[in-house]
Amino acid sequence: MFNNSILVSQKMADYLWQKQQVTLNNIANVSTPGYKAQYVTFQDELKSKLGFYNQGSASTIRDEIEGTSIKVHTKEEESSRLDGNNVNMDAEQVELASATIQYQMAINDINNEFNRIRSAMK
Repeated sequence: MFNNSILVSQKMADYLWQKQQVTLNNIANVSTPGYKAQYVTFQDELKSKLGFYNQGSASTIRDEIEGTSIKVHTKEEESSRLDGNNVNMDAEQVELASATIQYQMAINDINNEFNRIRSAMK
């Protein structure tokens, strides 16, 4: 029923939602001794899968998009703080703002695609 552009936008919105949650968790734990910041990945995995299946059928590409997972990782870099916490508040705030704007863009993409489908049905 839906084309792959809606599916990619949906997966991107899911990723950006998760990224916001992880970033907010990092910000909430900025004062927790020993806390290691986390981050999420999705785009690289999707890009590699779609690059491999560039000439594939729409259903093959759809299966690869659906099979792309969002992964949460822990930043293992050394902390410059004495308590071992490696959260960089400035970087986290920038990530949160960026993810929020990108999330809104992904939602707008989905809405625009549905509007095009609605318009074509009329």
